[in-house]
Amino acid sequence: MREFQLGLRLLFGAGRGSRVRFFLMAAGGSLGVCCLALVLTIPQILDAHDSRAAARQPQTASAQPAGSTLLLQRTDPYGSEAFTRVFIAKGTKSTDKVPPGLKELPDPGEVFLSPRAHDLLRDQPAAKGLLPGHESGLIGAAGLVGPDELFAYIGTTRDKIADEGRALKGWGYSYAPSPAVEPSTLTYIRFALGTLVLLPLGIFLSVCARLSAASRNRRLASLRLLGLSTKGTQRVNAAETVVAALLGAILGLGEYWVLNQLMTRTGLPGLRWYPADGALSTTTVATCLIGCPLLAWFTGRAGARDAAASPLAVRRSAAPERPAKWGALLLLTGLGIVVGYCATGFTDHPADSLGPNALLIPAGILLTGLGLVLTLPLISYALARRLARTTQSLTLNLAMRRNEVEPGSTMRVVTGLVLLVFSASLAQGVLIQLEQITRPSAPVQDYSIPLSSLTTRQLHEVAGLPGVRAHALTMESWTVPDGSADQPWASAVVATCDQLTRLVRHSEGCVDGKVMRLSDPNVGSGQEARPGDTVPFRMQEGGRGKNLNIRLPRDAISYSAYDPSAVLGADVLIPPSALPATARPKGARYVLTSSSDHDGVRKVLDGIAAVAPTTEVEPIGVNIEGFQQIAVLKTLLAVGMIMGLVIGTAAFVVSATDRAVERRAQVTAITLIGARARTMRAVQCVQVVLPLSIGLALALVTGKLAESCYLVTGESETYWDFAGVPVLALAAAGVAAASAVGTLPLAGRRIDPELIRRD
Repeated sequence: MREFQLGLRLLFGAGRGSRVRFFLMAAGGSLGVCCLALVLTIPQILDAHDSRAAARQPQTASAQPAGSTLLLQRTDPYGSEAFTRVFIAKGTKSTDKVPPGLKELPDPGEVFLSPRAHDLLRDQPAAKGLLPGHESGLIGAAGLVGPDELFAYIGTTRDKIADEGRALKGWGYSYAPSPAVEPSTLTYIRFALGTLVLLPLGIFLSVCARLSAASRNRRLASLRLLGLSTKGTQRVNAAETVVAALLGAILGLGEYWVLNQLMTRTGLPGLRWYPADGALSTTTVATCLIGCPLLAWFTGRAGARDAAASPLAVRRSAAPERPAKWGALLLLTGLGIVVGYCATGFTDHPADSLGPNALLIPAGILLTGLGLVLTLPLISYALARRLARTTQSLTLNLAMRRNEVEPGSTMRVVTGLVLLVFSASLAQGVLIQLEQITRPSAPVQDYSIPLSSLTTRQLHEVAGLPGVRAHALTMESWTVPDGSADQPWASAVVATCDQLTRLVRHSEGCVDGKVMRLSDPNVGSGQEARPGDTVPFRMQEGGRGKNLNIRLPRDAISYSAYDPSAVLGADVLIPPSALPATARPKGARYVLTSSSDHDGVRKVLDGIAAVAPTTEVEPIGVNIEGFQQIAVLKTLLAVGMIMGLVIGTAAFVVSATDRAVERRAQVTAITLIGARARTMRAVQCVQVVLPLSIGLALALVTGKLAESCYLVTGESETYWDFAGVPVLALAAAGVAAASAVGTLPLAGRRIDPELIRRD
């Protein structure tokens, strides 16, 4: 306790510079704690979503006792969002069974809406067709997974849902029917966020705890020479870092509280939450208030080890020892694991992520990243020593001699940026795997819409939406209900040859304006439909029904459809000119096609919703709920990369500024000897850019290996992401250029000889 009090007295009594350093340490730590709290709270936000979804899930039974409440739930796509409507026919025996967010069940004609659905009804009056009845109130937060959810409870009568409705027994399950993120995927996201954020965060907090390390070491060496014990000297240094970390943790938690309030009002793409969902939990608060000071304690004790063990060497600025080699052992161990798993990608049976691999793969990647950080000082020292002995350049010699004497000082500046490139490569692999898992297997995406729900104007508008490549009609032949069981049956596509070509993978032999059979060797033909048979298609014209009889010709088009596809298995192609101008095929569906890119699909779905908000859209082969999960996952990864960028940039700014302040005396001495300001700026630039370039090159290589390891063991279709190399290389070049520019102002023009006198 005596050493702790001495450390605090030195902190507040050692002048303005010491106090400024303390508050800089606290401010830097607060930024790191804010990011840490956000990472720790993301699983809590997702759990809150799933808990409310589980609590409102209806418990139903197929039997419909007299007087029971009937329920029918529909979840349909509204644009790229899911719109859930729950139709309730109120009974006489279960009036006490009310879902979360409501005070009572809706009566026939009453509609309770989520705030997002309320706004939709105001902005899109045509959506009224989805919500029969009058609005009677809003659903509370307890009944919604998030503020942006489209959800409605609709009161109706028993006869309207008796055929499909189920008897309501209660509400709530122990699990969510559709979790915000699948548990297996959430594990990967946690690992990715840990690599993107937590690893750079640990480095950043260590950097903040080591601010003005040289000045503090000289002060601690003086205390040691005055008789303070070795452990006491370490405790004095740790006192300052612990108090700064504790203050930074408190400030960081306050910053997160403000950030949570702001983000709940603006939200993130695909993910919004209520303030209570992101509230700081006891575990998060304890982790930040205990973990960060604990890290600062060990960092402070380690930082004072040299001053406590060799105080004279510190006071006389003796050259430090060669950096330890055990960091290289960690790097080699991690690379051994990663390369081993990458090698299985060349075999017929690549490794998976099950069993022991589930622990070895993350361990190998984390050891690679940590070993990369710990090996950089050794590489910088060896390179600087060799170049300093052989170079004839004054600038390079001065830069390399300084890096040889203080390899750790330079690497503190560049470590955060090196980790940023390493983590970005791994994040790129996670995004590649998510895209391959969730995107449709075909390069195109089809959308099927009931023709009866679209007006003529809407048909033209949806066909002209950005991203829509082709459109057509699909319909099925009409069979007489009381006719024979062997009536010919066929499905038809109404399109031109050009439209058919855009809808399918391959077609050959099409002639415009002519009815032709469709022959796909991978799909069977229609029921007893043969060349020469006549199949009728029911048409609606002028309020009357009539048949359009199509005789199946012998001429056939050889085609191959995508799977899935709205035209898969079609038997006949009918040109649009063969249909009466004002007639509409009964039961026909309007088909659109676009690319299967997630962003393109989202734009087309949103465009259809803007043109025809009440129509039912079936995205062939796409699960809207899974589509929303991908949006959430991309958002989480984007947040992780942004936080990693913020932490890496902050670590560079803090370290570079601290290093410039620490080296003012040496720069002043060299300047007074006769070195020009231009030379000193070049020295500062080379000191940072050269080891940074080496670190970035290693980060690119090890990051791509870690990414390939992740893709191989994740059973991805792509193992070697060479397409991402130019992007990362350009990012690395940009980081190096920005770092070079950032070092230029650190060698100022003003010379203060007082710095040498005080030293």
